[in-house]
Amino acid sequence: MRTERKPTRLDRVFARLDREPERPAHIGVPRMSRHRVVLFGSTLAFYLAIVWAVLITSWLVRLDWQVMFFRPYQQWSEIHAFVDYYVVLGQRGPTAVMVTAWLGWRSWRQHTLRPLLALGVSLLLLNVTVGAAKYGMGRLGPHYATEIGSNEMWLGGDIFPSGHTANAVVTWGILAYLASTPRARRWLSALSAVTSLGVGLSTVYIGTHWLSDVVLGWVAGLLILLALPWFEPMIARAEARIFGLRARWRTRREGAAEAGPLGQPVMLKPLTDRADTAPEPVPAGRPASRSPAYLAPGPHTTRAERSPVTPAGSRRPPQAERHPRGTTSATRP
Repeated sequence: MRTERKPTRLDRVFARLDREPERPAHIGVPRMSRHRVVLFGSTLAFYLAIVWAVLITSWLVRLDWQVMFFRPYQQWSEIHAFVDYYVVLGQRGPTAVMVTAWLGWRSWRQHTLRPLLALGVSLLLLNVTVGAAKYGMGRLGPHYATEIGSNEMWLGGDIFPSGHTANAVVTWGILAYLASTPRARRWLSALSAVTSLGVGLSTVYIGTHWLSDVVLGWVAGLLILLALPWFEPMIARAEARIFGLRARWRTRREGAAEAGPLGQPVMLKPLTDRADTAPEPVPAGRPASRSPAYLAPGPHTTRAERSPVTPAGSRRPPQAERHPRGTTSATRP
């Protein structure tokens, strides 16, 4: 008796990948609810409070200097190599490539451009908001500090808030934002929060950022994720416009294919609505299939009436009158 093999977990994964892609109709688009608005407002207030605390050189700035003098990279030098690799999770280039590849595959499988468009909008917001704050406040980093105990503001720096931390929050947090189930959203939210906080602490360990830079960068990235539902209608319109352009391009391409390639010979049909003209009469003594000869103007004689002419320069002597074959000529001399 033959028994069927029980499919393993790997078989089920490949069977799921082999299914036809479907557009997700059950995935709800996040909306700007009252709870989210309150959370966004409180996070924005916390953002402004951190900026104000640094501007007035409060206890937060003193904590920054204490951590800098502690020199974590010397206290725990054995993890320096690991931290150098871990901090890459906050760099824009590698993280954007990895997340774009995953969301691109997901967009292809689900026949939707929303994941890629949401990632593009979030990165654009990140560049505008965090970049403007960096260059607007111009804070110097710990390695370039000029005066002990100062906030190092408006001195031409670009480290406040931390771009590594904000980028980690947005890049990995967008996966939780686009999750299809509540359980996946919770797990991905916790994972992105831990990853982004670890990236920020790695920059403090290396000495490229103050501790307040990391806290403000974490809050800046969270503000972008909380504000994304306001941009969902724009994302939906952009997706519909792109799909409309694709449909028109396909229609135009199919019409060009039906028209045929250029240079193809065209078959001409005979004219049936026009009466055929009568053929010209053929002169007697000529075959009907032979076309009439066009002679130059002037008198013409038949061949029998022509006299033999010796070509000029010919060496043949003029001959006597010829007789047709089969007849005897006159007595030769």
